[in-house]
Amino acid sequence: MVLGYGACALAGCLWGTGFYFGRLALNEMSVEHMVLYRFLFACVGMVPVALYYRVRLTGREIRMLLISAALGVPVQFLLQFHGLARTTVSHASLMVGAMPVLLAAAAAMFAGESLDWFGWLALAGSTTGAALIVLGGSHGPAAHGEPTLTGDLMVIASLATSLAWILLSKKLMRSHSPPAVTAYSILSGAAMLFVWVLGPWILSPLTHAHVTPPPFAQVSGTAWMALAISGVLCTATTTLLWNWGIHNVPASRAGVFLNIEPALGSYLGVRLLGEHLGPYAWVGGGLILAAAVALTTRGHQPEPDVILE
Repeated sequence: MVLGYGACALAGCLWGTGFYFGRLALNEMSVEHMVLYRFLFACVGMVPVALYYRVRLTGREIRMLLISAALGVPVQFLLQFHGLARTTVSHASLMVGAMPVLLAAAAAMFAGESLDWFGWLALAGSTTGAALIVLGGSHGPAAHGEPTLTGDLMVIASLATSLAWILLSKKLMRSHSPPAVTAYSILSGAAMLFVWVLGPWILSPLTHAHVTPPPFAQVSGTAWMALAISGVLCTATTTLLWNWGIHNVPASRAGVFLNIEPALGSYLGVRLLGEHLGPYAWVGGGLILAAAVALTTRGHQPEPDVILE
């Protein structure tokens, strides 16, 4: 179980760097192309995994996998990054910081997991810590625009789709190994994303529509490096770690580590924009670390129903 918590914590750290590398790529391309290239790089790491962990899925499992992949890849990422483009980093990060509480509540309601008062207290403390970190950042008026209701609602919608993806993936992992579910989900979602983003351009000779071709030659080496890191580390590796982690620990308790993402993302963001972290941010970081340590070291927690090694 300790390794499961460690996998979730490492996934949260790597996810936290995604905003930084995504910002580098977004300087040179649209949201759609950035997300597509990110997942194409992720597929490079997922193809060997899918070939190694070959499984046979039932018709019902295939439908569940496709729904999970659609929600977890094109819907979630396009909504999230379009939302971030329409609101402030502070607003978006605060809402991402609320994800552990949403995950714990959903796991208790739909996955039959239980969470005692101490677990809820740890989750509340961790979420409060993420909020303090974001509020402790000093944001220059020229660096960010004003938040909009549309952007905020898009980020909230992306959290809902992410929640559905996590619960559906955990359900599939009851009968199949986490690496197989991860690889199949990412490859399926990337295929859907490919059709969605490049479909109009591929069909433009037939439809005679003017569609801008995807950027390639004009993309700098820095952007390509950022995309490669985002795909291989921030997407493929993190999803493998997270799915393996929540397969070995209850999703409601693993959710506390999701707050590492807004914490680290906020820190890298303010560093990238030349801002600084105030005392509230340091207090918030302490709350997140305290919640994670307390939750993972407190006694012996009940094992999840099914564990596949």
